Amino acid sequence: MLYYKRCSSDNPNFKKLVALLDADLALRDGDENAFYAQFNCIVALKNCVVFYADETPVACGAFKEFNKDSVEIKRMYVQPDYRGKGIASKVLVVLEKWAKELNYSFSVLETGLRQPEAIALYKKNNYTVIDNYPPYEHMANSVCFRKVL
Repeated sequence: MLYYKRCSSDNPNFKKLVALLDADLALRDGDENAFYAQFNCIVALKNCVVFYADETPVACGAFKEFNKDSVEIKRMYVQPDYRGKGIASKVLVVLEKWAKELNYSFSVLETGLRQPEAIALYKKNNYTVIDNYPPYEHMANSVCFRKVL
């Protein structure tokens, strides 16, 4: 059975999944990883979710305020054995609904060209490519997206 729990970034399962995400990104991003890593700190994130298959934590995601109208989606990850089952879309939908509950109108996010599955996920979920926003405006590997909630 697949279910989720809202939490903060203090949640031990969220931390474990983010550590796996960070290891994957370090391999994909190579020399650019240090630049990206500085913006992926999970300290004090209030709006996080962990998805479970039975009792096993299999996916996570979070958002933080980007501006008064928008949230930034962060720390999206699905364990490799659970990919291709629509879980990432479910994580995204849960985060978007939560942001709407808090009266945000838009979500934005940044991903990388070396993450084609992430780009496909966001396009499938009606995100539109936008100009790279700070601090990613000069990063050729970055792809930024926006969606009306």
